[in-house]
Amino acid sequence: MLSITVGGVSAAPSKGTLVLADVNWDSVQVHNRIAGFILEHGYGYKPDYIPGATIALWAGMERGDIDITMEIWVDNQLEAYHRGIDSGKVVDLGSNFPDSWQGWLVPTYVIKGDPERGIKPMAPDLKSIEDLPRYWEIFKDPEDPDKGIFYSCIPGWECQKVNEKKFKSYGLDKYYNIFLPGSDAALNGSMAAAYRKGQPWFGYYWAPTWVLGKYDMTPIEEPPYDEDKWGKSYACAYPSVKVNICVNSSLLKRAPEVVEFLKKYETTQDMANKFLAYMQDHGSDTQLAAIWFLKNYEPVWTTWVPADVEKKVKAALAKVK
Repeated sequence: MLSITVGGVSAAPSKGTLVLADVNWDSVQVHNRIAGFILEHGYGYKPDYIPGATIALWAGMERGDIDITMEIWVDNQLEAYHRGIDSGKVVDLGSNFPDSWQGWLVPTYVIKGDPERGIKPMAPDLKSIEDLPRYWEIFKDPEDPDKGIFYSCIPGWECQKVNEKKFKSYGLDKYYNIFLPGSDAALNGSMAAAYRKGQPWFGYYWAPTWVLGKYDMTPIEEPPYDEDKWGKSYACAYPSVKVNICVNSSLLKRAPEVVEFLKKYETTQDMANKFLAYMQDHGSDTQLAAIWFLKNYEPVWTTWVPADVEKKVKAALAKVK
């Protein structure tokens, strides 16, 4: 058998290759490399990362071309998910992180101020949707000074329509204009620019993302998610989405020890926000972010693996600078 080398670290002799779905967003790619480092240096499997879109890679997992998907946003692809699970070709191993989030938020200094930066509270009593009408002037639209401005999501995304309906249901369209950034970069860029200047900002975002790992933001409270309200008016909080780990069913027999590891693999939205912020600050390198996670969250990942695997992974990490 061959000796594998990743990032200058020599791995154990390979038992074979395990293919991970490298779906086209950052958090799953970092999770892939966290799992991949453990699989390679702890269990002796060579990880292979296959890039692509969600549905195409899910179909590949059904066929057996893909072994592992570290993030399945279940409610976003229900039809494909149930097809794979009901056929017995795919097995759901449970949650990667249970607390995905999307909603409306403002910089925390808008409410609490920031003495270190010399920022005084601008809207000290701002907590919920009901408070927004009296604070519209804080978020004044430079193109229309008679209203505030709300930075919504990307045109064509489902959240664009949801946010518009929420605004009407809450009566906020009387006080705020909705601005549609042309891209994710434009949306998070508007937040980042305001934050660096200590200016007010009110908009939509989701997690896990690097901006929510880097900047201290406070969600605006909405009524709790209610299926009836959501179906009629969207006048409630966004529902949380289950983000699970799934594998091709053949892995249960081919690599049962890997299945046991992945069943125990669980993180949080806050952890992902932090490793994505680290990634943003260090050249958008997913492998570096994975190593950072393994070095900074040792009490977490060591609960996923047996003692012999833990020892091997720690030895490999010690050689990474």
